[in-house]
Amino acid sequence: MQKPSIPKGTRDFSPAEMMRRNYIFDTIRGVFRLYGFAPLETPSMENLSTLLGKYGDEGDKLLFRVLNSGDYAAGLCECDLRSFSKICEKGLRYDLTVPFARYVVQHQGEITFPFKRYQMQPVWRADRPQKGRYREFYQCDVDVIGTRSLLCEVELVEIVERVFARLGIRTVLKMNNRKILYGIAEAIGHADKMMDITVAIDKLDKIGLDNVKAELAARGLEQEAIDRLQPILELNGSNAGKIATLRTVLAGSETGLRGLDEVETIFGHVERLGIALPVELDLSLARGLNYYTGAIFEVKALDYPIGSISGGGRYDDLTGIFGMPNVSGVGISFG
Repeated sequence: MQKPSIPKGTRDFSPAEMMRRNYIFDTIRGVFRLYGFAPLETPSMENLSTLLGKYGDEGDKLLFRVLNSGDYAAGLCECDLRSFSKICEKGLRYDLTVPFARYVVQHQGEITFPFKRYQMQPVWRADRPQKGRYREFYQCDVDVIGTRSLLCEVELVEIVERVFARLGIRTVLKMNNRKILYGIAEAIGHADKMMDITVAIDKLDKIGLDNVKAELAARGLEQEAIDRLQPILELNGSNAGKIATLRTVLAGSETGLRGLDEVETIFGHVERLGIALPVELDLSLARGLNYYTGAIFEVKALDYPIGSISGGGRYDDLTGIFGMPNVSGVGISFG
Protein backbone atom coordinates (compact mmCIF):
# COMPACT_ATOMS: atom_id res chain seq x y z
CA MET A 1 0.00 0.00 0.00
CA GLN A 2 1.40 3.38 -1.01
CA LYS A 3 2.27 5.71 1.83
CA PRO A 4 0.19 8.93 1.77
CA SER A 5 2.04 12.14 0.95
CA ILE A 6 1.53 15.78 0.05
CA PRO A 7 2.74 17.65 -3.05
CA LYS A 8 6.34 18.87 -3.02
CA GLY A 9 6.66 22.44 -1.82
CA THR A 10 3.64 22.25 0.52
CA ARG A 11 3.43 21.69 4.28
CA ASP A 12 1.17 20.40 7.02
CA PHE A 13 1.02 22.51 10.19
CA SER A 14 0.66 20.68 13.50
CA PRO A 15 -1.37 22.21 16.37
CA ALA A 16 1.86 23.43 18.01
CA GLU A 17 3.03 25.00 14.74
CA MET A 18 -0.38 26.59 14.24
CA MET A 19 -0.17 28.21 17.67
CA ARG A 20 3.20 29.74 16.80
CA ARG A 21 1.98 30.85 13.38
CA ASN A 22 -1.19 32.38 14.82
CA TYR A 23 0.91 34.32 17.34
CA ILE A 24 3.01 35.76 14.51
CA PHE A 25 -0.06 36.58 12.41
CA ASP A 26 -1.82 38.21 15.37
CA THR A 27 1.27 40.32 16.06
CA ILE A 28 1.49 41.50 12.44
CA ARG A 29 -2.27 42.12 12.24
CA GLY A 30 -2.16 44.19 15.43
CA VAL A 31 0.50 46.50 13.97
CA PHE A 32 -1.41 46.86 10.69
CA ARG A 33 -4.55 47.89 12.58
CA LEU A 34 -2.56 50.29 14.75
CA TYR A 35 -1.70 52.24 11.59
CA GLY A 36 -5.28 52.33 10.34
CA PHE A 37 -5.25 49.58 7.70
CA ALA A 38 -8.49 47.67 7.04
CA PRO A 39 -8.72 43.91 6.24
CA LEU A 40 -9.43 42.57 2.76
CA GLU A 41 -9.62 39.13 1.14
CA THR A 42 -9.64 38.15 -2.54
CA PRO A 43 -10.24 34.76 -4.22
CA SER A 44 -7.51 32.12 -4.38
CA MET A 45 -8.08 31.98 -8.15
CA GLU A 46 -7.93 34.93 -10.52
CA ASN A 47 -8.53 35.09 -14.25
CA LEU A 48 -5.26 34.52 -16.10
CA SER A 49 -5.86 37.82 -17.88
CA THR A 50 -5.50 39.47 -14.46
CA LEU A 51 -2.25 37.69 -13.60
CA LEU A 52 -0.28 37.35 -16.84
CA GLY A 53 2.16 40.09 -17.81
CA LYS A 54 2.40 41.66 -14.35
CA TYR A 55 5.41 39.76 -12.99
CA GLY A 56 7.77 39.65 -15.98
CA ASP A 57 8.56 36.63 -18.14
CA GLU A 58 10.14 34.68 -15.27
CA GLY A 59 7.22 35.37 -12.94
CA ASP A 60 4.70 34.30 -15.56
CA LYS A 61 6.47 30.92 -15.79
CA LEU A 62 5.82 30.37 -12.07
CA LEU A 63 2.05 30.79 -12.25
CA PHE A 64 -0.06 27.76 -11.33
CA ARG A 65 -2.65 27.51 -14.10
CA VAL A 66 -6.05 25.94 -13.38
CA LEU A 67 -7.67 23.75 -16.04
CA ASN A 68 -11.29 24.50 -16.86
CA SER A 69 -13.46 22.07 -14.91
CA GLY A 70 -16.52 19.93 -15.53
CA ASP A 71 -17.43 18.79 -19.05
CA TYR A 72 -16.00 21.93 -20.63
CA ALA A 73 -13.49 19.92 -22.70
CA ALA A 74 -16.23 17.71 -24.17
CA GLY A 75 -17.18 20.37 -26.71
CA LEU A 76 -13.62 21.09 -27.83
CA CYS A 77 -11.95 19.68 -30.92
CA GLU A 78 -8.33 18.51 -31.03
CA CYS A 79 -7.15 21.83 -32.48
CA ASP A 80 -8.75 23.66 -29.51
CA LEU A 81 -6.86 21.44 -27.06
CA ARG A 82 -3.58 22.61 -28.59
CA SER A 83 -4.49 26.17 -27.60
CA PHE A 84 -3.73 26.51 -23.90
CA SER A 85 -6.05 29.50 -23.54
CA LYS A 86 -8.99 27.34 -24.57
CA ILE A 87 -8.58 24.91 -21.67
CA CYS A 88 -7.08 27.16 -19.00
CA GLU A 89 -8.51 30.58 -18.17
CA LYS A 90 -7.72 30.85 -14.44
CA GLY A 91 -4.68 30.69 -12.18
CA LEU A 92 -3.80 30.61 -8.49
CA ARG A 93 -2.70 34.02 -7.27
CA TYR A 94 1.07 34.60 -7.38
CA ASP A 95 0.99 37.46 -4.88
CA LEU A 96 -1.55 39.71 -3.16
CA THR A 97 -0.63 43.01 -4.85
CA VAL A 98 -1.99 42.37 -8.35
CA PRO A 99 -5.33 41.02 -7.00
CA PHE A 100 -5.47 44.12 -4.79
CA ALA A 101 -5.03 46.39 -7.82
CA ARG A 102 -7.76 44.46 -9.63
CA TYR A 103 -10.03 44.88 -6.59
CA VAL A 104 -9.39 48.63 -6.45
CA VAL A 105 -10.37 49.09 -10.09
CA GLN A 106 -13.39 46.79 -9.84
CA HIS A 107 -14.68 48.51 -6.68
CA GLN A 108 -13.42 52.06 -7.27
CA GLY A 109 -16.87 53.56 -6.69
CA GLU A 110 -16.96 52.08 -3.18
CA ILE A 111 -13.47 53.17 -2.09
CA THR A 112 -12.31 56.40 -0.46
CA PHE A 113 -8.75 57.32 -1.42
CA PRO A 114 -6.15 57.04 -0.11
CA PHE A 115 -7.22 53.46 0.63
CA LYS A 116 -5.27 51.53 3.27
CA ARG A 117 -5.71 47.75 3.36
CA TYR A 118 -4.03 44.70 4.79
CA GLN A 119 -4.40 41.14 3.52
CA MET A 120 -3.14 37.85 5.00
CA GLN A 121 -3.69 34.89 2.65
CA PRO A 122 -1.76 32.09 0.92
CA VAL A 123 -0.14 32.48 -2.50
CA TRP A 124 1.21 29.85 -4.91
CA ARG A 125 4.32 29.74 -7.09
CA ALA A 126 5.41 26.87 -9.33
CA ASP A 127 9.00 27.25 -8.17
CA ARG A 128 11.57 24.53 -7.50
CA PRO A 129 11.13 23.58 -3.82
CA GLN A 130 14.22 24.02 -1.65
CA LYS A 131 15.07 24.96 1.91
CA GLY A 132 13.03 28.02 2.88
CA ARG A 133 11.27 28.15 -0.51
CA TYR A 134 7.80 26.66 -0.90
CA ARG A 135 5.17 26.45 -3.61
CA GLU A 136 2.43 27.42 -1.18
CA PHE A 137 3.02 30.02 1.53
CA TYR A 138 1.33 32.90 3.30
CA GLN A 139 1.92 36.57 2.66
CA CYS A 140 0.89 39.34 5.03
CA ASP A 141 0.52 42.46 2.87
CA VAL A 142 -0.07 46.07 3.79
CA ASP A 143 -0.64 48.70 1.06
CA VAL A 144 -1.85 52.26 0.69
CA ILE A 145 -3.10 53.34 -2.73
CA GLY A 146 -4.26 56.70 -4.09
CA THR A 147 -1.39 58.90 -2.90
CA ARG A 148 2.17 59.64 -4.05
CA SER A 149 3.31 60.96 -0.66
CA LEU A 150 6.69 59.58 0.38
CA LEU A 151 5.43 59.66 3.96
CA CYS A 152 3.73 56.36 3.07
CA GLU A 153 7.15 54.78 2.50
CA VAL A 154 8.27 56.17 5.85
CA GLU A 155 5.18 54.68 7.52
CA LEU A 156 6.06 51.28 6.05
CA VAL A 157 9.55 51.55 7.56
CA GLU A 158 7.90 52.23 10.93
CA ILE A 159 5.61 49.22 10.48
CA VAL A 160 8.58 46.95 9.70
CA GLU A 161 10.42 48.23 12.77
CA ARG A 162 7.42 47.70 15.06
CA VAL A 163 6.51 44.22 13.74
CA PHE A 164 9.96 42.74 14.14
CA ALA A 165 10.58 44.49 17.46
CA ARG A 166 7.43 42.82 18.81
CA LEU A 167 8.59 39.47 17.43
CA GLY A 168 12.07 39.92 18.91
CA ILE A 169 13.87 39.64 15.54
CA ARG A 170 16.80 41.94 14.72
CA THR A 171 16.57 43.13 11.13
CA VAL A 172 17.99 45.50 8.55
CA LEU A 173 15.93 47.15 5.81
CA LYS A 174 17.62 47.43 2.40
CA MET A 175 16.28 50.15 0.10
CA ASN A 176 16.75 51.14 -3.52
CA ASN A 177 14.67 52.90 -6.16
CA ARG A 178 13.72 51.66 -9.62
CA LYS A 179 14.35 55.17 -10.99
CA ILE A 180 17.94 54.89 -9.76
CA LEU A 181 18.24 51.53 -11.54
CA TYR A 182 16.96 53.14 -14.73
CA GLY A 183 19.51 55.93 -14.29
CA ILE A 184 22.29 53.37 -13.88
CA ALA A 185 21.14 51.62 -17.06
CA GLU A 186 21.31 55.01 -18.82
CA ALA A 187 24.76 55.70 -17.37
CA ILE A 188 26.21 52.47 -18.81
CA GLY A 189 24.54 53.10 -22.17
CA HIS A 190 21.76 50.52 -21.94
CA ALA A 191 18.53 52.28 -20.96
CA ASP A 192 16.79 49.95 -23.42
CA LYS A 193 17.85 46.93 -21.34
CA MET A 194 16.76 48.23 -17.94
CA MET A 195 14.47 45.23 -17.29
CA ASP A 196 17.16 42.74 -18.38
CA ILE A 197 19.62 44.39 -16.00
CA THR A 198 17.06 44.40 -13.19
CA VAL A 199 16.18 40.71 -13.62
CA ALA A 200 19.86 39.75 -13.60
CA ILE A 201 21.02 41.76 -10.58
CA ASP A 202 17.93 40.67 -8.63
CA LYS A 203 19.62 37.24 -8.52
CA LEU A 204 22.89 38.56 -7.03
CA ASP A 205 22.29 37.09 -3.56
CA LYS A 206 21.29 33.72 -5.01
CA ILE A 207 23.85 33.10 -7.76
CA GLY A 208 26.75 35.47 -7.01
CA LEU A 209 28.41 38.27 -9.00
CA ASP A 210 30.19 36.09 -11.57
CA ASN A 211 26.96 34.36 -12.60
CA VAL A 212 25.12 37.70 -12.71
CA LYS A 213 27.81 39.05 -15.05
CA ALA A 214 27.44 35.96 -17.24
CA GLU A 215 23.67 36.46 -17.38
CA LEU A 216 24.09 40.14 -18.27
CA ALA A 217 26.36 39.11 -21.14
CA ALA A 218 23.78 36.54 -22.27
CA ARG A 219 21.16 39.30 -22.22
CA GLY A 220 23.19 41.39 -24.66
CA LEU A 221 25.41 43.65 -22.52
CA GLU A 222 28.95 44.04 -23.81
CA GLN A 223 31.88 43.58 -21.41
CA GLU A 224 32.58 47.33 -21.20
CA ALA A 225 29.06 48.01 -19.89
CA ILE A 226 29.32 45.15 -17.38
CA ASP A 227 32.68 46.50 -16.17
CA ARG A 228 31.09 49.94 -15.65
CA LEU A 229 28.16 48.41 -13.77
CA GLN A 230 30.16 46.25 -11.34
CA PRO A 231 31.66 49.03 -9.15
CA ILE A 232 28.23 50.66 -8.86
CA LEU A 233 26.72 47.43 -7.54
CA GLU A 234 29.64 47.04 -5.11
CA LEU A 235 29.47 50.63 -3.84
CA ASN A 236 29.76 50.64 -0.05
CA GLY A 237 30.05 53.11 2.81
CA SER A 238 27.42 55.31 4.45
CA ASN A 239 24.11 56.17 2.82
CA ALA A 240 25.25 59.78 2.48
CA GLY A 241 28.49 58.68 0.81
CA LYS A 242 26.68 56.42 -1.66
CA ILE A 243 24.23 59.21 -2.52
CA ALA A 244 27.09 61.66 -3.10
CA THR A 245 28.83 59.22 -5.46
CA LEU A 246 25.59 58.49 -7.30
CA ARG A 247 24.94 62.19 -7.91
CA THR A 248 28.05 62.13 -10.09
CA VAL A 249 27.30 58.76 -11.74
CA LEU A 250 23.70 59.77 -12.52
CA ALA A 251 24.41 63.40 -13.47
CA GLY A 252 23.12 62.81 -17.00
CA SER A 253 19.93 61.01 -15.97
CA GLU A 254 16.94 63.11 -14.92
CA THR A 255 15.03 59.98 -13.91
CA GLY A 256 17.94 58.61 -11.89
CA LEU A 257 18.41 61.89 -10.00
CA ARG A 258 14.68 62.00 -9.23
CA GLY A 259 14.93 58.53 -7.70
CA LEU A 260 17.95 59.64 -5.69
CA ASP A 261 15.97 62.63 -4.36
CA GLU A 262 13.16 60.29 -3.29
CA VAL A 263 15.54 58.00 -1.41
CA GLU A 264 17.23 60.96 0.28
CA THR A 265 13.84 62.35 1.37
CA ILE A 266 12.84 59.00 2.91
CA PHE A 267 16.18 58.69 4.72
CA GLY A 268 15.74 62.23 6.07
CA HIS A 269 12.29 61.47 7.52
CA VAL A 270 13.50 58.18 9.02
CA GLU A 271 16.37 59.97 10.74
CA ARG A 272 14.20 62.84 12.04
CA LEU A 273 11.65 60.39 13.46
CA GLY A 274 14.38 58.54 15.34
CA ILE A 275 13.51 55.16 13.80
CA ALA A 276 15.99 52.67 15.23
CA LEU A 277 15.70 50.11 12.41
CA PRO A 278 18.87 50.18 10.28
CA VAL A 279 17.97 51.36 6.76
CA GLU A 280 20.64 50.97 4.07
CA LEU A 281 20.83 52.02 0.43
CA ASP A 282 21.64 48.82 -1.49
CA LEU A 283 22.21 49.33 -5.22
CA SER A 284 22.14 45.59 -5.89
CA LEU A 285 18.52 45.43 -4.71
CA ALA A 286 16.27 45.19 -7.76
CA ARG A 287 13.00 43.35 -6.93
CA GLY A 288 12.34 41.51 -10.19
CA LEU A 289 8.61 42.26 -10.41
CA ASN A 290 7.70 44.46 -13.39
CA TYR A 291 5.20 46.70 -11.64
CA TYR A 292 7.58 48.55 -9.27
CA THR A 293 8.42 52.12 -10.33
CA GLY A 294 9.87 53.89 -7.27
CA ALA A 295 11.23 52.94 -3.85
CA ILE A 296 11.82 49.21 -3.30
CA PHE A 297 12.49 47.44 0.00
CA GLU A 298 13.77 44.15 1.36
CA VAL A 299 14.15 43.15 5.00
CA LYS A 300 16.72 40.64 6.19
CA ALA A 301 17.12 39.00 9.60
CA LEU A 302 20.51 39.72 11.15
CA ASP A 303 20.73 36.54 13.24
CA TYR A 304 19.38 33.94 10.81
CA PRO A 305 21.05 32.80 7.53
CA ILE A 306 17.93 33.11 5.39
CA GLY A 307 16.96 35.36 2.51
CA SER A 308 14.50 38.22 2.48
CA ILE A 309 11.71 37.97 5.09
CA SER A 310 9.83 41.03 3.87
CA GLY A 311 9.78 43.12 0.72
CA GLY A 312 7.81 45.58 -1.35
CA GLY A 313 7.85 48.93 -3.06
CA ARG A 314 6.11 51.74 -4.93
CA TYR A 315 3.98 51.05 -8.03
CA ASP A 316 2.70 54.12 -9.89
CA ASP A 317 0.38 52.60 -12.47
CA LEU A 318 -0.50 48.99 -11.64
CA THR A 319 -4.20 49.87 -11.76
CA GLY A 320 -3.68 51.37 -15.23
CA ILE A 321 -3.33 47.85 -16.62
CA PHE A 322 -6.95 47.32 -15.56
CA GLY A 323 -8.22 50.61 -17.00
CA MET A 324 -7.71 53.03 -14.09
CA PRO A 325 -4.46 54.94 -14.81
CA ASN A 326 -2.30 57.12 -12.58
CA VAL A 327 -3.32 55.70 -9.20
CA SER A 328 -0.09 55.30 -7.27
CA GLY A 329 0.35 52.85 -4.43
CA VAL A 330 3.04 51.46 -2.16
CA GLY A 331 3.15 48.39 0.02
CA ILE A 332 5.22 45.76 1.75
CA SER A 333 4.72 42.06 2.32
CA PHE A 334 5.78 39.88 5.24
CA GLY A 335 6.34 36.23 4.39
